[in-house]
Amino acid sequence: MENFLFYFFSSLAIISTLCAILNTNPIHMLLYLIISLLSVSCIYFIIGAYFIGALEVIIYTGAIMVLFVFVVMMLNLGKFTDQTERKWLKYSKWIIPTTISILLLTAVSISIINSDNKIISKKVFNAKEIGISLFSHYMIIVELVSILLIASLIVALHIGRKNNKNKLLNK
Repeated sequence: MENFLFYFFSSLAIISTLCAILNTNPIHMLLYLIISLLSVSCIYFIIGAYFIGALEVIIYTGAIMVLFVFVVMMLNLGKFTDQTERKWLKYSKWIIPTTISILLLTAVSISIINSDNKIISKKVFNAKEIGISLFSHYMIIVELVSILLIASLIVALHIGRKNNKNKLLNK
């Protein structure tokens, strides 16, 4: 059963990542990326790395994806997005995401019910050990990632303001 769940979540992660790469709509791309990150966290849960799976959900899926959604919202693409949002509200557009969400929920529920503690290693990593590791050995990488996120937010704001000034000048 665990092999089936592993292959299911890994194939779902690969497919949703490909959809995120190939999609041109930024909101759809972010939603596919969220599905991919949730699939990876489910793989962590399957192998017994519960803390890493929870960090994947909280940090990547929660915080960083919300930041990306805010950046996309700040760009404010105008009337074009209003028309496309009306198209998205049709029920036929929600069949595939609802089906994927139900499959994810079912697979996670089955894996939790059928889990046995034989595959979980006995070594437990607490938050203190992970924090010490992050801010000692990997401190430069953590700081570079934070600088990259701030720089991308500033660039997105600059592009959004530049496009809004051009729209106002053309009216």
